[in-house]
Amino acid sequence: MKLKENDIVVLTVDIQKKNLKAGDIGTIVYSHKGGTAYEVEFATFAGETISVETLYASRIRPVSENEIPHVRSVKVA
Repeated sequence: MKLKENDIVVLTVDIQKKNLKAGDIGTIVYSHKGGTAYEVEFATFAGETISVETLYASRIRPVSENEIPHVRSVKVA
């Protein structure tokens, strides 16, 4: 499946420096070089951006129809 801008994706690895964990949900805001990497925004449900990360395609995956979101608390800088 080819990912595109505005797709919801799941992070597949922890990014400790940014307090992001595998399973966090983000939105693709930009696609680099035909999908080799993506700019992904991670935000709270209140709409506050936590981080925007440039991620290789191998570090994210599309959401699946049979998954349910999980919530965790984070500090917003």
